[in-house]
Amino acid sequence: MTATATDHAAIPLLCLPFAGAGASFYRPWRRLDVATIEVHPLQLPGREERLAEVPCVDFETAVACLLPSVLEVARRYPVALFGHSFGAVLAYELARKALEHDQDLVLHLIVSGSPVPWDGRRERASDCGDDEFVNRVEEFAGYCHPALRISELRELLLPALRADVHMHEHYSPRSATRLAVPITSVRGHDDHLVSAERACRWREATSLRFDAVELPGGHMYLTEDPLSLLELISDRLTRHPAEAHYAAAG
Repeated sequence: MTATATDHAAIPLLCLPFAGAGASFYRPWRRLDVATIEVHPLQLPGREERLAEVPCVDFETAVACLLPSVLEVARRYPVALFGHSFGAVLAYELARKALEHDQDLVLHLIVSGSPVPWDGRRERASDCGDDEFVNRVEEFAGYCHPALRISELRELLLPALRADVHMHEHYSPRSATRLAVPITSVRGHDDHLVSAERACRWREATSLRFDAVELPGGHMYLTEDPLSLLELISDRLTRHPAEAHYAAAG
């Protein structure tokens, strides 16, 4: 039987990367002093220690690849899922698949810097040549990964980044059924890519509690102050730790 959130001192927070990123982005978060959260970065194929694997090119494959890791952690304790931008959509689809296995597996979904899935990705870059592709992705994200400016490293990083961007641009949700899990939507106050109105439409994705929150910064606000984000997540998870379970039981 799955334990409840209160049976464990720290709630597992499974983190999904933004396009092209790997699990290493989230590993420093483990050192931040937020005792109520246990950060679990999830790694997609085609990057870092999984560099030799072929990157996923559709969400169904990506979810199938990551689901065993979710189920392994959730077998012991209910989890929260967090994703930023591309990772928010991946977290949403992963939450849906996990809930199909057991409605008690997911406590909360935290989506960051993303419109609701059926609002669609409006910007396009996947058909561009390498230089224009990198420039467009950096323009969209408001963030420049230094490694993309080093030709040898860019050659290693581009396949995963291209796969993620292609996946995001060609995505359509496989279901419009509302998730029976609370959702918190977070955006940077100065995000030029995702408006407050678009971020708030995530309320359409849940049949339970919804919150929309802004933090200082632009689209990549989480690179500047991850501690504030983790404290916000901790507040949401500990304030209503078992809402989804009570709803399922009722």
